[in-house]
Amino acid sequence: MSYMHVLNGDATLTLFRQSGIPGEVVVCREMMCEGKVKCTNDMAAFFETRSKHLEYHYGIDKQTYFSNVVKELEKLKTAGDYDEIVLWFEFDLFCQINLLFILHYLRTQVIRLPKISLVSIDNHSEVPEFRGLGLLMPYHLPALLQERVTLQEEDLQLAARAWQAYCQGDPPELEAISKQSTPRLPYLGPALVAHLQRLPAVENGLNAIQSYFLRKLSMSSLRWYDLYAQFWEDMKIYGFGDFQLDIYIQRMRSAGMIEQQDVMLSITNLGREVLNNEENFTDYISLKHRWLGGLRLMHSPWRWDGKLKHVVRVE
Repeated sequence: MSYMHVLNGDATLTLFRQSGIPGEVVVCREMMCEGKVKCTNDMAAFFETRSKHLEYHYGIDKQTYFSNVVKELEKLKTAGDYDEIVLWFEFDLFCQINLLFILHYLRTQVIRLPKISLVSIDNHSEVPEFRGLGLLMPYHLPALLQERVTLQEEDLQLAARAWQAYCQGDPPELEAISKQSTPRLPYLGPALVAHLQRLPAVENGLNAIQSYFLRKLSMSSLRWYDLYAQFWEDMKIYGFGDFQLDIYIQRMRSAGMIEQQDVMLSITNLGREVLNNEENFTDYISLKHRWLGGLRLMHSPWRWDGKLKHVVRVE
């Protein structure tokens, strides 16, 4: 048997190599849960649009993106040469959206697809504070490989629907799909709900992450790394790293919601007013270039209703 293993990020790469598991390894270094994605099967057009967006809005060098990210992903085109593709993706939003993309890439770019299997967990008995595969030891991985599940056609179809809805910026469809997870894709539903909670809230325009930061800081000022540590413990469903959280903090500082003094973060009076639903966060920030997948937030009617716990349309 020949295997192609697809890992989500470099955090697991060294661990995987030390495990002794045979096969070719491809590392997905993307963060498809962040920023704009284009709805197309043309990967050249997709990556061109994606690279321009990431360079302009996230400071990710276009040339580095193509050499470090795209070139690695192009190895997937040889997937048909293997007997099985094993996907190693975790339970969180970061991983699940990348998983949807990888499945989309394979289905649209590989003529003869071999069996596709998935290793995906949300806890481990030997790691009490499990947040990802990178926290495991090399000897844990062969056992996980034995527990992998083979994806069926219904799984691939559901993933294709979810990716299309994500790229088309269709929150109601994503909400519907979140209730249809298959037994082999148990984490897709919760991840999609977490994604939808990144929409501005009906009450005050804050999304779930912004609201979490302000609530924590309303109780006391915190060092940024302590705030991040609490976020990773309480909001592990997102799977975000320092880079993404830094962007959130920077934007909230620019909007006047948070102040920073050295490593200390504090909530401002305006931040408290927004948190108390006396002001609306969207009045103090620009949504012009803000995207959630294929949904451009500027002029978007879609909001998250925390009381009803679902997506609503506001005019």
